Amino acid sequence: MDFAFDEKTEELRGQLLEFMDSHIYPAEPVFEQQLAERDDPWAIPPVVEELKAEARRRGLWNFFLPGDHGAGLTNLQYAPLAEITGRSIRLAPTALNCAAPDTGNMEVLAMFGNEQQQKQWLEPLLNSEIRSAFAMTEPDVASSDARNIETAIRRDGDEYVVNGRKWYISGAMNPACKIFIVMGKTDPEAAPHKQQSMILVPRDAPGVTVKRGMHVFGYDDSDHGGHAEVLFEDVRVPVENLIAGEGDGFAIAQARLGPGRIHHCMRAIGMAERALELMCRRAISREAFGKPIAQQGVVQDWIAESRVKIEQQRLLVLKTAWLMDTVGNQGAHTEIQAIKISTPSTVEWILDKAVQVHGAGGVSQDFPLAAMWAGNRTLRLADGPDEVHKRSLARRELKKYLSEGAK
Repeated sequence: MDFAFDEKTEELRGQLLEFMDSHIYPAEPVFEQQLAERDDPWAIPPVVEELKAEARRRGLWNFFLPGDHGAGLTNLQYAPLAEITGRSIRLAPTALNCAAPDTGNMEVLAMFGNEQQQKQWLEPLLNSEIRSAFAMTEPDVASSDARNIETAIRRDGDEYVVNGRKWYISGAMNPACKIFIVMGKTDPEAAPHKQQSMILVPRDAPGVTVKRGMHVFGYDDSDHGGHAEVLFEDVRVPVENLIAGEGDGFAIAQARLGPGRIHHCMRAIGMAERALELMCRRAISREAFGKPIAQQGVVQDWIAESRVKIEQQRLLVLKTAWLMDTVGNQGAHTEIQAIKISTPSTVEWILDKAVQVHGAGGVSQDFPLAAMWAGNRTLRLADGPDEVHKRSLARRELKKYLSEGAK
């Protein structure tokens, strides 16, 4: 394993770091001001489009997507770039057109979409002309087990009819959101992993109702499109809107979630680096009980532990990226689950200590830490909760030792 950055990665890192300093960080207060001044509570601040235009002009665009559709980077090349964007999680990924859920949806369309679907939906997503949402989670079942999904996708002649209720559909409140990728059951009688399918449903299709934006620890996340509760009531779409074939939904979901999980972890490490930086600056600038907070032993312990934890997580993420590049996502299955379990919880610990050092400021809107904590904490649920990944990982380990035929 060699995790040294190659020439292309070093060049892009340099360009991206300069862009962060010259455009992203200065735009953060502008972004907050525009959020406060908007009339539409779901409108995206104008500075975001300005940043996207500048990023694209510089060639800092679609880094996440390998192959001809994207920048052609490997996972190992993308990892340090995604980490950098995680330092300004609300602005940088979107500015580079590397923000979820669009990234996962573009991956689905690139891997499984037909020519018409790619032309109609993938191309405008790659150009950031529209946004999208991925409708999988449901409020009435434990969606951590995808077999529980109740949304029905039934064929009726040349159309499919979609009925169901979804929630926490990220990006669906964004005015630019034009398309949903919806997961539901086409055949409840099929084998458990062949019941589900995925279908493209335009946001403005008759029968689609975006009911409300859901809160995450009190945040509406309106700055990047929120998380909606959506009703699908007798929604009719052409059969051509089915992605791949009937019964392929579970396999598509697994293909989508593998890269998504590592991308979240890459960005989370950037969040941790920003939190550690803020922790150190705050500790040096504040005095308590006659000396700077930075001289308190417990704070020094937090800072040292934070650096160790960041380095550990970065190495595990880089190893996972390398394996995905060399043996494929399935070959990296154990490591993908390992980072999904360990990185968000580790970063949560670092963010917690940064909040503590900031005192009241740490939970306020004057620093990014509270919002970062809420977003990172959500990752322990998104793309599968910790417990599901631990269950699967444990079974994989135990299988090595079970005698043949044991259950």
